[in-house]
Amino acid sequence: MESFVLHQRLAADTRAVADWGLSRVLLMNDARYPWLILVPRRAGLVELHDLKHAERLVLMEEIARAGAALKSLTGCAKINTGALGNLVPQLHVHVVARGPGDAAWPGPVWGQGTAEPYAAAALATRLGELRAALGGRS
Repeated sequence: MESFVLHQRLAADTRAVADWGLSRVLLMNDARYPWLILVPRRAGLVELHDLKHAERLVLMEEIARAGAALKSLTGCAKINTGALGNLVPQLHVHVVARGPGDAAWPGPVWGQGTAEPYAAAALATRLGELRAALGGRS
């Protein structure tokens, strides 16, 4: 049986926050937006319909949990959720805190400028906040 391996682009562009019941929760290393990515820890998944029914339900709850935590932490105006997969075929879901004045508002975050990686101290702070808010296994 094939085991879960995180796609190399996701590994390069993110930092691990937590492992939940189904998903690995990652922080996108772009300080312009509080941006989580949930990756179901199952091998070979590309589309939402590749998940078993029960796993889709779990993923939806994990997306809601991530969005609620980001909204609480940031006070953002809107949570954007998307599963595009055009560049990274591995199933993953973006959960992004948005608001007036962010670098892409009101447009999408994809393709807007160049990512601005977190400074080391800011990254440590953000990861600490997220880990406290999101916890580990669910």
